[in-house]
Amino acid sequence: MAQQRMLSFVSVEQQTPEKRDAAERRGDFHEIYSEYIAAKANEQASRCSQCGVPFCQTHCPLGNNIPDWLMLTATGRLEEAYELSAATSNMPEVCGRICPQDRLCEGGCVIEQSGHGTVTIGAVEKYITDTAWEKGWVRPIKPMRELSQSIGIIGAGPAGLSAADQLRSAGYKVTVYDRHDRAGGLLIYGIPNFKLEKEVVERRTKRLADGGVVFRLGVDVGKDITFAELRAKHDAILVATGVYRSRELGTPGNDAKGVHKALDYLIAANKVGLGTEVADFTSGKLNADKKNVVVIGGGDTAMDCVRTAIRQGAKSVTCLYRRDRANMPGSQREVANAEEEGVKFDWLAAPLAVQEKKGGGAKAVRAVRMRLGPPDASGRQAPEEIAESDYDMKADMVIKALGFDPEDLPKHFSESALSVNRWGGVKIDYRTMMTSMDGIFAAGDIVRGASLVVWAIKEGRDAAASIDAYLRAKAASSRVAAE
Repeated sequence: MAQQRMLSFVSVEQQTPEKRDAAERRGDFHEIYSEYIAAKANEQASRCSQCGVPFCQTHCPLGNNIPDWLMLTATGRLEEAYELSAATSNMPEVCGRICPQDRLCEGGCVIEQSGHGTVTIGAVEKYITDTAWEKGWVRPIKPMRELSQSIGIIGAGPAGLSAADQLRSAGYKVTVYDRHDRAGGLLIYGIPNFKLEKEVVERRTKRLADGGVVFRLGVDVGKDITFAELRAKHDAILVATGVYRSRELGTPGNDAKGVHKALDYLIAANKVGLGTEVADFTSGKLNADKKNVVVIGGGDTAMDCVRTAIRQGAKSVTCLYRRDRANMPGSQREVANAEEEGVKFDWLAAPLAVQEKKGGGAKAVRAVRMRLGPPDASGRQAPEEIAESDYDMKADMVIKALGFDPEDLPKHFSESALSVNRWGGVKIDYRTMMTSMDGIFAAGDIVRGASLVVWAIKEGRDAAASIDAYLRAKAASSRVAAE
């Protein structure tokens, strides 16, 4: 493997992995990017400027040591690059695929700011860990010692899985509970295959199971087992349920036939991709085939929905968003991919109602043109309606991708002592990640609100460190009392 000099950005142009042709990828759910070959990965890694203040690292929620593993990749020391990458991230090959690098590490790249084009950090990260799996460098967890304490984790999404990895590596007994039949949370059932092939997630959860993590799937805590029973069973609990309650349109026709929640639609599509029979898909209810589809929203979930609908053979797919392109929360790369695949974007437009056919079912979305006014409390320009600008957009299927809120966990768990904030998220002490209940911790979207996978991984790791400190202190206190 040829070694590369660093700082080659002045002579080597940026080159991302090739994308499959849009016409080809519209017909399947496979990942759209080709793999880097070794020489190309080395070459692109060598473009790193090895700057004194690595803004790529400071812009990464996990604080990944990006300049060093780029240097190791460029100089042919790939196994060391993997070890360094894995030291701060529990699933770097997932982050390399689905992180919005344009808003995080690559967006802060110094050579991007100087006009040379960012280092393709995400693609190299994916290449490093995919190679590590192929070479057998990713090994099952083998704790140096077994500890007697056990931890129960509610939720098998990225926060729960990263915490399970850390805690099992430290020697604790770990049991993960999840209401779904597969581990992975939204990594399995929310994110489509064309962004994240499911075997990438499944090999991670298999590694955890092979290392001693126990998965109890199809178990709804609060229904199939009580929260009190879980507390009695484990020395500490981590709540990492994520947020699954979809926000509603708040307009006439919100519950019309043909209007669906984004997560219901994506879960059905992903289950079908995994070979599961889904009655609502077979009946056509959650299948976009030959339909005029309108997706309302501008985040990454909306992008997942529009690109899924294209692949299901929709007659037309339109994304309706109340702000302009520059102010949308979703990844600009995803917007570009969607446009290439045939999705239309109707910017500065908001829904007023979903119109129904006489016999039932969606017929059209009545929308209104918007303009951006003064900034709101978040600092973003607030959209305002333009008077007398109503229009109709044909729609047989309408998908609501307006974001997610927490479920009422105190009610679901029958645990009034679990404090939540005004929007329903679990309250924690951010120094310890502990909730209002002793020994009960929380992490991920149920604390932060709907956010990025990389933040969930980070907070799962932080929670694991806090649980470890809590149990160590508790054990030490017990020893002192015994003496």
